Amino acid sequence: MTVTAVPAEHDGRRRPFTDVGQAVGFLASGTKQVYFAGDTDLYPDMELISPTIDTALMPVWGWGHTLGEGHMDPTVAARAVDLIKPRIAIPIHWGTLFPMVAGRWGRHHLSRPPRRFADQVAETSPAVEVRVLEPGESTALD
Repeated sequence: MTVTAVPAEHDGRRRPFTDVGQAVGFLASGTKQVYFAGDTDLYPDMELISPTIDTALMPVWGWGHTLGEGHMDPTVAARAVDLIKPRIAIPIHWGTLFPMVAGRWGRHHLSRPPRRFADQVAETSPAVEVRVLEPGESTALD
């Protein structure tokens, strides 16, 4: 297996005590190709990552009730899937981090993004299979 760092569009700062780092995603290539987008927003050359991605792990939210720059919501993540055309798309980066101060908005914004992503991909890229995994769940890629 070969793992290659690929571009990502995200602020590399991690406050308050670290230096700025470059944001990256990863393309793991062996008998299959898996794209781990990491924390990223949609960027113009995303479709150039690879023409043969089997599975894309796509971030569909952040933490809390709003998204900052450098993150994709379900609709933007579905647009990214349409660009890279994987066989399988798995929504990630949702449902696990919930700041205590966000409680007044409810937790629904942490459980809805992967379902909205699946609906959007079904509409814009019907050939792509979406697998929504609950935190801790796994799936086979064959």
